[in-house]
Amino acid sequence: MSQPASASSARASANAVPGDGRRPPGRRLWAILRALARDTSRERISVGDLLETMRDRAFGALMFIFAFPNILPTPPGTSAVLGLPLVFLSAQFMFGRKPWLPQVIANRSMARSDFAAVTERAVPWLFRAERLLRPRLINLASPPFEYLVGATCFLLSVILLLPIPLGNMLPALAICLFSLGILGRDGVWILLGFLATLVSLVVVSGVVYAFVKSALYLIANAFG
Repeated sequence: MSQPASASSARASANAVPGDGRRPPGRRLWAILRALARDTSRERISVGDLLETMRDRAFGALMFIFAFPNILPTPPGTSAVLGLPLVFLSAQFMFGRKPWLPQVIANRSMARSDFAAVTERAVPWLFRAERLLRPRLINLASPPFEYLVGATCFLLSVILLLPIPLGNMLPALAICLFSLGILGRDGVWILLGFLATLVSLVVVSGVVYAFVKSALYLIANAFG
């Protein structure tokens, strides 16, 4: 006996993957990013373009967009283009302000082809992550606790900007976890973000300690 059409449609929708044509993209973050990356009318994608496109998605989507490329091998200068927006956005999030960026940052851009390359690598992971998001431990992803999330992301953003080995990937990963948690009001992802933050701080502190110790040793030998 055949299944009702509605049940078959629901199952097809649940099993759809990006680009297979069976599920309309709607307002999923992965679909918005892919549409922007495939917009051939643009030669470059600016920070302002991302801010304008994602304004209705607020801080969760914006911080994810600016943090995720730092997890992957990217063209030189990517962290400089995307790091400062993270500092500004996380500071505003910490104080409950609306997202805004000064023109000197909003005008920074990267080639659409580079943006598309990063986006196509991010979409499969983001698609899976968005399917896992659900409202859980909502208090952790709502004021006033989310202001603490903003403060933590601000600290991670500052670390990301500094020229520290391994200082990009781990803080960016933690910011992405926080962003997804805020985006889906999912406190489980917020807790994962704090765990990733702890690991990031331990690793970065160890790297800085080793660097300072080595520098002092070289200075002592040079003048000894």
